[in-house]
Amino acid sequence: MDLMINLIPAEWAPFVALGLLVVLLAAFIWEEYPPEVTAAGAAALFIVLGLVPVDQVMGVFSNSAPITIGAMFVLSGALVRTGLLEELSNRIVQVAESRPLVAGVAFVAATMIGSAFVNNTPVVLVLIPVVIRLARSLGVAETRLLIPLSYVAILGGTLTLIGTSTNILISGVATDQGLEPFGIFEIAPVGLIAIAAGLGALAVLGPLLLPARRGGMDNAAKRDAVYMTEIRVTEDFTNRDKPLSEVTAFAHAGVQVTGVRQSGVLRRDALDDHVLTAGDELVLRATMSELLTLHDTVGLVTGYRRGAAPAGADEGDLVIAEAMVTAGRRGGSQTLDQMSIGYRHGMRVLGAYRHGHQIGPDLRTARLRAADSLLLQGTQGAFDQLSSAGDMMTVTLSSGRAYRRGRAPIALLALLAVVGLAALNVAPIAVLSLVSVAAILILRCIDSDEAWGAIDAQILVLIFAMLIVGVGLQETGAVQLIVDTLAPVLDGLPPILLLAALYVVTSTLTEMVTNSAVAVILTPIAVGLAQQAGIDPRPLVVGVMFGASASFATPIGYQTNTLVYGAGDYRFSDFLKIGVPMNLIVGAASVLAIPLFFPF
Repeated sequence: MDLMINLIPAEWAPFVALGLLVVLLAAFIWEEYPPEVTAAGAAALFIVLGLVPVDQVMGVFSNSAPITIGAMFVLSGALVRTGLLEELSNRIVQVAESRPLVAGVAFVAATMIGSAFVNNTPVVLVLIPVVIRLARSLGVAETRLLIPLSYVAILGGTLTLIGTSTNILISGVATDQGLEPFGIFEIAPVGLIAIAAGLGALAVLGPLLLPARRGGMDNAAKRDAVYMTEIRVTEDFTNRDKPLSEVTAFAHAGVQVTGVRQSGVLRRDALDDHVLTAGDELVLRATMSELLTLHDTVGLVTGYRRGAAPAGADEGDLVIAEAMVTAGRRGGSQTLDQMSIGYRHGMRVLGAYRHGHQIGPDLRTARLRAADSLLLQGTQGAFDQLSSAGDMMTVTLSSGRAYRRGRAPIALLALLAVVGLAALNVAPIAVLSLVSVAAILILRCIDSDEAWGAIDAQILVLIFAMLIVGVGLQETGAVQLIVDTLAPVLDGLPPILLLAALYVVTSTLTEMVTNSAVAVILTPIAVGLAQQAGIDPRPLVVGVMFGASASFATPIGYQTNTLVYGAGDYRFSDFLKIGVPMNLIVGAASVLAIPLFFPF
């Protein structure tokens, strides 16, 4: 039996629900609160006013869509953690130096394919610095490439059901409305046509409408901070007695060996031919993740420490943190030995970084000055002493993580298993994704804390709240009221025009309101309109899916747009100039393509 707190008379319930919906949409546009807070407040009002049966509120949490979305976030995080996305992007940049056209095509293809199977937010996050480096190698402004990066990722997400969380959510809501679940590749034919139209529009309109300003370099530099470090080779290193050029640990794009010290003599020429032996010390520059990866490599001792290790400390007691050099009590520049970080605090300096400059010839002789950053390893007590000593400040735990490249095949296999088995209908995608998450956690592709951190809790809260609002609209009869109101206006319209109208409404709302909210609200309306018109609801649901995903005109319409908006220092009008024509062209192509594969 449905439990209901009947504060609103049944005849007034649909009108109250619609009023709350209008207020909710206005609150989304107003943006006084984050979207998930606004949605949660609306869901609470629906419950308190008795517009949602209490038992159905709890039923929302059994919906498979949010579970699948959360699992796909974790799988995406594993691909980043194992360095798979980083390795692919770095290879493209290397190709760009000699074959820019081939690199450009490969970059677009990789971004599109990656976004089809991995949540496109981490894909774009990883690729933003790569795009800026690619722009430098091609000699073009990065603002010419960052918006296309977001657009290509958006288009790639339309290829599969798991390409965006919105696709998964709409499929789940449609299934609750009585439709058959969507297959993982069912929307791919329409997606290919939308991609062809979108890429064609970008190729023609991009050179005319994209800005050519140089912005975002500082942001890229912060993300791509390169530390100077030193590494000593020990007897345990498995690649001893090999030329440096053949040692894969130092062959990654984020690592550059600049010198080799052997028997106290530092040399910088013919490094590739140098055969590594135990006791060799390498001077190199590396990004934080690469530096931490080398730090975890057996047989390599990373960094520099003059003095004894902390008494009684084991590896479990040690933490890695970043610290900034102050002017200090002595004033002027100082070397690490003069600062006595090792002697006084027993800490190891893993690397040193100076924004925009080479910090010195090697780590031990580099003269540090105010605002330089150090990556340090020591006990928590040592960090406390360091902060109070006055030579360092802003001591913060490092957010970087070492890559687990050896487990990259496992993470890739887990993703391929989800895609392949779902395509063969072996099991529901929610079940497959949960099993894959368990596998990558057990096999240590990603740590549990990082896995849960990869889940965007804000999106899940937003989705659950909007699902409650959706149930309220359905149960009060508000959805049917909307359908009954629109039916006379739309009566007699050809189905293709009905589809076009629904697409335009979805796309327009998505530019102003979060697309998850739009998806939950409009999917039941699409099903109701189709039933009223006597046509198959599936093509209209697909129209909502594409209208809510293919959002180009504003930096707030889609999360990847927001990411590149800040990275490229764009203006709001930059998105309008290129995004409005993209919406029209991709929208027209999608509307014309949908009936070819989803007949009315």
